[in-house]
Amino acid sequence: MALDPRLHVATQTVGSAADIDEGLRSYMLRVYNLMSAGLAVTGIVAYFTSESPELMATIYGTPLAWVVMLAPLGLVFFMSARINKMSAATAQTTFWVFSALMGLSMSFIFIAYTGASITRVFFITTSMFAGMSIYGYTTKRDLSGIGSFLIMGLIGLIVASIVNLFLQSGALEWAISVIGVLIFVGLTAYDTQKIRNMYSEADGSETEAKKSIMGALTLYLDFINLFLFMLRLFGNRN
Repeated sequence: MALDPRLHVATQTVGSAADIDEGLRSYMLRVYNLMSAGLAVTGIVAYFTSESPELMATIYGTPLAWVVMLAPLGLVFFMSARINKMSAATAQTTFWVFSALMGLSMSFIFIAYTGASITRVFFITTSMFAGMSIYGYTTKRDLSGIGSFLIMGLIGLIVASIVNLFLQSGALEWAISVIGVLIFVGLTAYDTQKIRNMYSEADGSETEAKKSIMGALTLYLDFINLFLFMLRLFGNRN
């Protein structure tokens, strides 16, 4: 008995879709694992740095503070510009160095805020981030239009933050923090969808590995910024 050709095509289509779905899950799991490991490195470095008065004095009592604060930003620009010319191993090493430097730059939070409030805000941030990332991964709605609006809002937020360095306005700082939370909540969903769509553009294991590293870096930045803005709003200062 001859098989219906349409049945054969349908079977191939289902099998191909299953392969893509399994590959996508594996790719996204790699992104989340890298992001989580980066956050762990940052947290460990930040905590142990804050526990050393000598190291804190060396960092924040000298011009080295500017290096510690600006180096992570420089590495983000470096990775974004050079990722296509890097090997996956080099990109991943750069990501670990970035995570450690972020830990040095964030060590101040353990001095400025109570440990209990840092822990509370971290778990609240984790819940918000997870919810919005799941939404970005599962929604069929195209979030690119919202993403463009959020990026423009982020630029305005940076300008307002620079202005407030001179004004030192408590009301403006509160407004910046609230808007910052809203922007990075939205960016979490937008970036997750973008990273998910990047999977279909990968043309090999090396390219896929580098895309997963850049995806982890993007979500890491969303999480860290969301956490810091939440900490400004709800953290209890020492």
